Amino acid sequence: MLMPHPAVLRRLLAEYEAAAVNEPADATGEPGPRTRDLAYTLCVSTGTRDVRRALETARRHLAAAPEPVAGAAHAAVAD
Repeated sequence: MLMPHPAVLRRLLAEYEAAAVNEPADATGEPGPRTRDLAYTLCVSTGTRDVRRALETARRHLAAAPEPVAGAAHAAVAD
């Protein structure tokens, strides 16, 4: 299965965790729209159907990934 680049997955995970804490639930008690969108994206990115499994898979994938190099996310590809 294809997995997103660790930097992308790291950003998705951080955004989801922030939204889950900071975004208020809707009137039914369900997570807000941003949290739901990020949960969906994490599930698609990790090939899962449940956000808990997506979070576990993302964390496991990131634990196995090499640590990011400072400035590497902004490096341009020369053509």
